Amino acid sequence: MSKPVNPPITMEAVKTRLAQMPYAEVLGVEPMLKDGELTLRLPYHDDLIGNPVLPAMHGGAVSAFMEITAILQLALTGDSARLPRTVGINIDFLRRGHPKDCFARACIVRQGRRVANMRVSAWQDDIEKPITALHGNFMISQDD
Repeated sequence: MSKPVNPPITMEAVKTRLAQMPYAEVLGVEPMLKDGELTLRLPYHDDLIGNPVLPAMHGGAVSAFMEITAILQLALTGDSARLPRTVGINIDFLRRGHPKDCFARACIVRQGRRVANMRVSAWQDDIEKPITALHGNFMISQDD
């Protein structure tokens, strides 16, 4: 039995879904599409610094950015008007986030009828050297 093929992701669909997440606007999250693959950019600004001594980006801001990335990717693959809801997430802080732009990509590990398991990776200079990783479960909204 074959899986249904999802339509290609368009920038219009990405912006429509991103507009449903007010905190994405607060953070200044910007979407990018390359070869149909969604990448989000968190532009650096001074409000993102959590430790000014190092300086290092605030873990909460990076975590929220990654959660937004997961929810957006999952929302774009479904046909529900409602956004997926977070059931639980784990964040692995792998490296210090320097005061510069951050990028993230999400992938769906497994998607059932009601719950999806997601992984997100965030990096700054090199995609092969992530600064954080998210593993999470999300409830897929069912339109009734």
